[in-house]
Amino acid sequence: MIDLTLHPDRLERTVKRARERKIIVPTFKQMQNPALIPDKVKAGLKNVGLWDLNPLNLFRITWKNEPVASGGGFGGVNYLELPKALTGVDARIIVMVGKWFPTGAHKVGAAFGCLVPRLVTGQFDPTTQKAVWPSTGNYCRGGAYDSALLACQSIAILPEGMSRERFEWLEKVAGEVIATPGTESNVKEIFDKCWELRRSGQDLMIFNQFEEFGNVLWHYAVTGSAFEEVLKKELRPGETLRGSVFTTGSAGTINAGDRLKELFPQSKIAASEALQCPTLLSNGFGAHRIEGIGDKHVPWIHNVKNTDMVMAVDDEVPMQLIRLFNEPEGRKYLIEQGVPEALVAQLHLIGISGAANIASAIKMAKWYEWGEGDVVVTLLTDSMELYCSRLAELTAERGEFTARDAAAAYHQHILGLSTDYVEELTYPARKRVHNLKYYTWVEQQGKTYAEIQDQWYKPDYWTNVHGQVDEIDALIEEFNAKVGLL
Repeated sequence: MIDLTLHPDRLERTVKRARERKIIVPTFKQMQNPALIPDKVKAGLKNVGLWDLNPLNLFRITWKNEPVASGGGFGGVNYLELPKALTGVDARIIVMVGKWFPTGAHKVGAAFGCLVPRLVTGQFDPTTQKAVWPSTGNYCRGGAYDSALLACQSIAILPEGMSRERFEWLEKVAGEVIATPGTESNVKEIFDKCWELRRSGQDLMIFNQFEEFGNVLWHYAVTGSAFEEVLKKELRPGETLRGSVFTTGSAGTINAGDRLKELFPQSKIAASEALQCPTLLSNGFGAHRIEGIGDKHVPWIHNVKNTDMVMAVDDEVPMQLIRLFNEPEGRKYLIEQGVPEALVAQLHLIGISGAANIASAIKMAKWYEWGEGDVVVTLLTDSMELYCSRLAELTAERGEFTARDAAAAYHQHILGLSTDYVEELTYPARKRVHNLKYYTWVEQQGKTYAEIQDQWYKPDYWTNVHGQVDEIDALIEEFNAKVGLL
């Protein structure tokens, strides 16, 4: 569970800092339902840009922002449905859109879920401590952003091979940026840097997304409820949710699948990863190009016992799809194939990991032979706004993207997707994946053998975390009352 022990002396200093900086903290219920946000806050947001370093933007940590760059209010969940002309399958594939969060990615919410419980209990003192955000990309951006909004000093850690856009933005927002060796699959190097910082004597707190249960809770409560709202709106008579699929990364978003399985007990949850680093699928290793998903370990917060399938996507698939979706010849070809022009105009909302999620949803639908009446959901962590440099690199590396390239990408990497590199997990196979946690978390990161056993055998281990929303919301409301700005 998330530790909610109070530290009154630190909390007093935190309240004073929040009062000075005019910080009001949103509750989980307000992130689920922005109609509960005070009118005073909504009025203030009319003059605030989506990415502005303004504390009011804490209230834009929701899937329901109006899709505009500045001054937007709130509406329904931002999502797209991908038609058969694009996916090649009869099953309906629905994707939620992460671009309209501050920082352009939903990871700002996961970071909030990790930081705020420690802030409103006084465990983290923003007047003396630095918040450390180890990440393969978007999470450290979200953490640095949340830290700036909450008047905390931050240290962002990410691999040196991540996109240029991430580093350029972080240099303006984070107090310190540390680039570790390698690419998105080099998570061990990030963890090593965290241990180095712990031994440095600095007053800091590390918010490791791969082990923080605030990441679990935010996605279960906020992302899961957003999916629930979309499905209530979209499911037609006779239709049902068959599956949800997520590239694992920190294993935060897959916890939304846990909530969906509670609502649709017959639905399946799939975890996807890069074929070039197939840790879950075949205890493998390597390096890949699907930015934002970490590998070579099983995250501590992955509820593997509730995962029905693992699969791998060749990283050439999303690299081809981002060209197909964004280059002029690619968009033209898709329209010729019957993809609605209005949807083609929105394909820039799909980043690299989003393209991998879509490919995974197609593979899942093909594996189970789902068709009309069946629905699969996934999400788009971020958009191409964070990867323009990658398109330029691909052009420099491979030449201009032609009509012939577009046809090849569409037929090979969408219509031609197969059920290769897919495993439906039996009970022993789930336990095999779960047991891989031991080598990272017990041997290297200080977790205990007893707790790794509890994760598997204790019936309420995960539901105890899911049930903490009301208690944390009460602490947030008490904190805001002490600050006295509402």
